[in-house]
Amino acid sequence: MKKIAYIELDTHAEIALNFMELMNDSTSFSVDYYFSEKILRFFGFAQNDKLPENIKKATPENLIQQLSTDNYQLIIIGTAHRYFNVFEKVAEKFNTSIICHNLNFVKASKLDLLSSIFKEDFQFRLKLLLKEGLLRKSEVYQKAKNLLVLDQTLKCNVILNEAQHNQIKSETLNEDYERSSEKSFTFLPIFYTKFLEKPKNETYTIVVPGEVSQKRRDYFELIIKLFNQHLEKNINLILLGKARGKELFFVKDVEEQLFENISIKYFTEKVPQDVFDDYMQKADILWCPIQQETEFFSQKEIYGFTKMSGNIGDAIKFGKLAIFPENYPSKYSFIVPEKGGLEDFLFTKKDVDFSQFSKEKVLQELEKTIFALL
Repeated sequence: MKKIAYIELDTHAEIALNFMELMNDSTSFSVDYYFSEKILRFFGFAQNDKLPENIKKATPENLIQQLSTDNYQLIIIGTAHRYFNVFEKVAEKFNTSIICHNLNFVKASKLDLLSSIFKEDFQFRLKLLLKEGLLRKSEVYQKAKNLLVLDQTLKCNVILNEAQHNQIKSETLNEDYERSSEKSFTFLPIFYTKFLEKPKNETYTIVVPGEVSQKRRDYFELIIKLFNQHLEKNINLILLGKARGKELFFVKDVEEQLFENISIKYFTEKVPQDVFDDYMQKADILWCPIQQETEFFSQKEIYGFTKMSGNIGDAIKFGKLAIFPENYPSKYSFIVPEKGGLEDFLFTKKDVDFSQFSKEKVLQELEKTIFALL
């Protein structure tokens, strides 16, 4: 068996979990996981718990030494948003691939990063600059042998964006240009359908997954649409994420003013994973009011072009139809464009074949991709 390592010291524990669940069934690869204490807590391990043999507690300080004890043929870094001084050494020493979550951050210049320090989270960003090698960010991504994305359409849109930037029409992309663009990012398939049972709700249930924040989703617009258009059906609207601040105030304010046939459930604390999974399985449809633009490290990111929405993974995992803004650039068959009146998209019924996202098929594609990264 080929031996590889997966590192997650920062965030995106759910992605690490998906990868682990798939690779547990692999007969071609043996994977060691290097997780920070924060990530281990997500997996349910307390500080002094004995860990499985293939899961290692890691810190930035001891990571290089730990990786050097085995002859890994591939290192996958799950998130490289900090610890740049450490990850640069990893990329220099090992065959390294990095999962990229914010593509404009990946290509941000030193000047972009320096100017961002003063815009937000000053103390944390100053720490990244002085202690974690922030200005070595570009070297980390350049020295990695491969850069990975988790959404196939994101990779395609990157190619088209580059073509437009170079004033080349997508219809006339020459082979050399397309091939060189594709080298920039490799699609890593890790999302698979885990739940596929159809819900049996007396009341039509719409679930909006994710933290209730205007930064990434337009909750105000969603609720205003429900407020302004009368629907015949009874509806349960579940805001499946922590609500706080102005968003919480807004939801409370309109809750009692909505039509009697619409009820809203919201949460003021982080939603436990088992509760999240339960509501997602009960959903008749997901409503994902993605903002077209968001920011990461004060760099503008565009959903579907430079950043993937986690709601794509949610829809695949739970086998659900998902309403996305009409302009969201994706060709997934489970996406319902938000266009026309509420009746036109909220109650969409169509059979979507999620068999392409079965665990067996996704694992097969994942193994094929990993072999190509060796």
